[in-house]
Amino acid sequence: MSNTLNRLASLSVSTAAFIAFSATAQEYTHGNGALELFDSEGIANSPTWVRIWIIFMLASFAAGLLFVRRRIEARMVVGGFVLGMLALMVLQGAFGLPPISGFIALIHLIAWTPGLIVLLRRRTFLKERSLYGAWTGLITAVILFSFVFDIRDAAIYLDHIAGVGLFS
Repeated sequence: MSNTLNRLASLSVSTAAFIAFSATAQEYTHGNGALELFDSEGIANSPTWVRIWIIFMLASFAAGLLFVRRRIEARMVVGGFVLGMLALMVLQGAFGLPPISGFIALIHLIAWTPGLIVLLRRRTFLKERSLYGAWTGLITAVILFSFVFDIRDAAIYLDHIAGVGLFS
């Protein structure tokens, strides 16, 4: 099973890299829109609520470190977060890809979905009245809320790269 997940992750990252090859930094402004550079300047140009959300989201994922030793859900969620960060660093470094918000959203969808599936299947947040149960409920909500924006931004980005114009 883990071999299949490894192959799927590898294929997904390779596909994402292939799709993103035509992107160049000169075409984009700095901000948090799907087709904007989401770098330090892009974060600074984002609304206050987006900057607060990023801090809250990072803290929520980091809280999972308290549970990774003993809980599979925490390992899947934190592992997906780390995998996503590494994929972004490798793809941006190796291929010179700019940090476009829609591309980052695509990586989130690929890397965080396995953890979300485990969280939703096990529903620990409904079964355990503990700090861990509360964290699983919180991180499930965080990922689902993020996906509301990530799905839209990834679709816009893929549409832009493919040149189809469905979301223009």
